[in-house]
Amino acid sequence: MTEPSQHSRTFVVLVDDKPGVLDRVASLFRRRAYNIESLAVGRTDKPGVSHITVVMNADARTARLVEANLYKLVNVLDVQDLSNVPSVTRDLALIKVQAGHDKRAEDLQIEEVFRARIVDVSPNALIFEITGTEDKIDSLVDVLRPFGIVGLARTGRVSMVRATSEAVPSLEGVG
Repeated sequence: MTEPSQHSRTFVVLVDDKPGVLDRVASLFRRRAYNIESLAVGRTDKPGVSHITVVMNADARTARLVEANLYKLVNVLDVQDLSNVPSVTRDLALIKVQAGHDKRAEDLQIEEVFRARIVDVSPNALIFEITGTEDKIDSLVDVLRPFGIVGLARTGRVSMVRATSEAVPSLEGVG
């Protein structure tokens, strides 16, 4: 008998912005021994509501269980499994590399190719900022590795369901 296919699952969880809510969400994964690959939390456009993006590897059955258990948590307002839904997913990274004056032209070419930005310059280092898919960021890291990466910070994935023509509010009568 073959094992169920596991693949990356992305959940968006809208929660009340209150102390302890993130701990309860993370504890749900810990108690069931599910590994969180990526976790990102931030405010939404609605006061008092936070947006949590959780990425994990799971089969379809486990994903349904996780979704059902998230709904049972206090202060959870909505849960969406975006794994099979058209969505936009991005990651942000800051990458500090060694860069003397002799490498600056090459660094600027890399910046342009990857549509990254150099956000800090010092005599011996540069900090690149890049947003995009994990693959795009991983590719930039691979290209910069020979330069000598001094530091790397990534946000983890953030995701949102893609806009559809039905989801876009009408502007009729406005103005």
